[in-house]
Order: sequence, then structure tokens, then C-alpha cells
Amino acid sequence: MTFRMPAEWAPHERTWMAWPGPNPTFTDEAELAEARAAWASVARAVRHFEPVTVVAGTGQVASARELLGPDIEIVERDLDDAWMRDIGPTFVTDGSRLAAVDWVFNGWGAAEWARWEHDAKIARHVADLAGVPVHPSPLVNEGGAIHVDGEGTVLLTDTVQLGPERNPGWTRAEVEAEIHARLGTTKAIWLPRGLSGDYRTYGTRGHVDIVAAFARPGVVVVHTQPDPSHPDHEQCKANVALLSAQTDARGRRLEVVEVPAPTKLRDEDGEWVDYSYINHYLCNGGLVLCAFDDPRDEIAAGIFRRLFPERTVTLVDARAIFAGGGGIHCITQQQPRV
Repeated sequence: MTFRMPAEWAPHERTWMAWPGPNPTFTDEAELAEARAAWASVARAVRHFEPVTVVAGTGQVASARELLGPDIEIVERDLDDAWMRDIGPTFVTDGSRLAAVDWVFNGWGAAEWARWEHDAKIARHVADLAGVPVHPSPLVNEGGAIHVDGEGTVLLTDTVQLGPERNPGWTRAEVEAEIHARLGTTKAIWLPRGLSGDYRTYGTRGHVDIVAAFARPGVVVVHTQPDPSHPDHEQCKANVALLSAQTDARGRRLEVVEVPAPTKLRDEDGEWVDYSYINHYLCNGGLVLCAFDDPRDEIAAGIFRRLFPERTVTLVDARAIFAGGGGIHCITQQQPRV
């Protein structure tokens, strides 16, 4: 049988995360402490629903144990950063066996601040720890740059897979062929770009998991920016129009559920924020949702509760995570149950 990536709402064996250590993402001890507290809050929230394994860098196990507590497994491996969605493997299954896709990782398009000597090897370390074979891919890609419905459809963005920083010389057809071969998908839906804030210093240059995500087959949640002064306003409207006109791999017209951005528009430095509720994480019986101490936190929670009535929605403050360039989905990676 063909290996395929299950949808995130399929049952999990566990969740994998990585522990923040001293690195260029966290510029001082205060930022690192805030990041560790945020990562730990997410790990503990997920642990209510399923096992969690955290990979901590060499010499970082004690700091991780102090905040994570006794119920979360910790393993020690060399790390550069802490974004397991991107550096870890993408797990796939043929229904009876599990395997791990190892994409090429080059520090989000060789970002000038990034280091990835160790992170480029984490997918294989996690696969080894999980006891599954590795399916290597020549494509430069990250887990946050793909989102699947489990029934043949994958969401991608032009500025990631087709960007010269990652895959110079690859055509759209070549990227699609490789993605489909690794994920078992048959149709790719391309968005032109990510949110504006994702092109700043610590951005990913357009990950889709902050813009749009499948909630179930045929239904996609999409980030919208109600404020016309924000540079994402028009792009979000275009994304809604594009997705509303699309069909999935099984021919269903997509139902688009709009999720408005938080009211906060700029950070303390005056830069536009890319705060988004789309960057949530589904775990067994639960949904861990980004919160921003914002009036729209509960609006977003209500939308997700209606979409996932069988799941418990847990809000976790994600502002410290977004300060580092991502959200809750970016720091988690699911291992499907076989």
C-alpha cells in the first residue's frame, strides 16, 4: 500500500516537541525563560490528552524537567532550535506500518541568523526513537509548510516550496510530484504567500499553518484580518476567495470558515504582528489553541468548539512563541497511532 500522511485529527500515539535552549532565536536569558515557560505550558496542555516526548539539547535536560514535570518524557540530543514541526519528521503510514519522511532542512531558507547543523538531523533521531524507518526526500521543506486532509489534499504556499531560498530550479510540477509521493496526496492547493509578519527576521517566509488548515475533509479554517490598515487585510480576502473556489482531491467544493485575527495589530517595536488562531494543534480528544490576551480569543475558541464539539479546547498564551517566529502548531509534531 501507499504511505500517506494522516490528517491531524486522526488518533495519535504521542506528540513530539523540542526544548528551547540558548540560541539566536532567544536573544537573552529573559526571552529564553519566557519561551521555556510557554513551551512547557503547551507540553502540559497536550499531556492531558496524550503522551508527550520532548527532545532537549545537550545539557538542557535539567531545565526541561524543572518546568515540564514528571509526566513528560525527555530525551537528550544535540539541538540548534526548538521548532519540532519543522525540524522533526513527517510521519506517514500505510495502515499497518509507520514511517518518517525526512525533508531537507536548511534553516527556513538559510535565514542569516539560523543554525541547523544539528536540527537537520533531528528527523532521523526522532524516527530512530520511534522505531520507524526513514523515507528521505530531496525537497527542502518543513512540517509547518504543509497541511493535509488525510483524503488526498495538501495545502502549500508558493513562497516556501517554490522559493529560491529552498528549492531553486524546482518547478511546480516537480514539487507537487515529490510532495504527493511522500504524503500520499493527489491534489495540491497553492496559496501565493503567508502572512506579512512571517517575512520578518524570524519568519518562515510563508508557512501555510498560520494561514489555513483543514478542520475536516472539505472544510478549511482560514485566517482573516478585519482591520483594513493591516497589510494582511487584502491578502486574507484573496485567500478566502481562492479557497472558496477550490475543490479537494475528492471533488468537494471547500467550505471556508473564517477566523478573525486578534485585535492587536503591532508589537512593542511597532512592527505588524502575525498573531493567528489557525496555528492550533489537535491531539487525542483535545485542541490546544493560541491565546493572546485579546478580546477575540474567546471568539476563536467558540469557532473551534463548534467545529470540534467532541474535543476539549484549551487556550494557551502563545505570545512568547510568536515572538520567536511561530505558534503552537510550530512546536508540536504528531506521531499517528497505527
